[in-house]
Amino acid sequence: MVRDRGSALRQAVAEPGTTPLVGVYDMYSASVAAGHYEAFFLSGFGFAASFYGLPDVGFIAWPDMVAFTERLRAAFPDHHLLVDIDDGYGDPEVAGHVVRRLEQAGASGVILEDQQRPRRCGHAEGKQILPLRQYLDKLDRVLDARRDLFVVARTDATEESEMLLRTKELAATETDMVLVDGVRSAAQLKLVRDAAGDKPLLFNQIGGGKSPRFSLTELTGLGVDAAIYSTPCLFAAHRAMEAALAELKASDGRLPDPSAGRDVGVAGSTELLARNLAGRRRG
Repeated sequence: MVRDRGSALRQAVAEPGTTPLVGVYDMYSASVAAGHYEAFFLSGFGFAASFYGLPDVGFIAWPDMVAFTERLRAAFPDHHLLVDIDDGYGDPEVAGHVVRRLEQAGASGVILEDQQRPRRCGHAEGKQILPLRQYLDKLDRVLDARRDLFVVARTDATEESEMLLRTKELAATETDMVLVDGVRSAAQLKLVRDAAGDKPLLFNQIGGGKSPRFSLTELTGLGVDAAIYSTPCLFAAHRAMEAALAELKASDGRLPDPSAGRDVGVAGSTELLARNLAGRRRG
């Protein structure tokens, strides 16, 4: 059981290769993902979709994200939890308060972006960014508020010159890692890697997004230290539910037989969730 969550995540991303963090959007998706990955990304896109049924355009309230983090930590005491906190949910004072609350809740780290409201998903059109000094002031407040928390500074700049300028500025701070969201090519990622210097680099993979679909081996070759996968669980669930409900409708409401091995039944689902009880006891 790890108490120094931020230090544990720093150690993980410092190891050779690119560390994957898979996006989870609720406790059930996390229960499935825990059988495959040791690090979770609490995606704003996925959480907005799951908890509110809304797009990722700034509807998330920070107490809801803190509560989600607390539930995940209780069930998964040994997993890394990297939390998307959008723009910090407001001004620097709020951002600092949220960081303290998340660290108390058991988060390993947070990602703070430089968007201004109305914000957008990092791979959507119409993003607007804060003046650099204004963002750096907010980032400083977050860094001052943490104890051991791992902090990722993220820029949503879309113009390459501004992207590289901000990468250099963010890398010069006490942040643990830099993320440039929406990188459009391997060549552009190499420029970002150079601009970040020795600072660890994070890459965001999202289905249907603006960035190429790199393998972990390819990302390692490009100098990327960690990769977040924002939506594989969410989009897979969407696809599976559409297929299952279409099949149910076509079969005149007759459920498929789980014993055929194609579907999860009561026993399989209960067995999965029972593991969370064991996690809570360890925690």
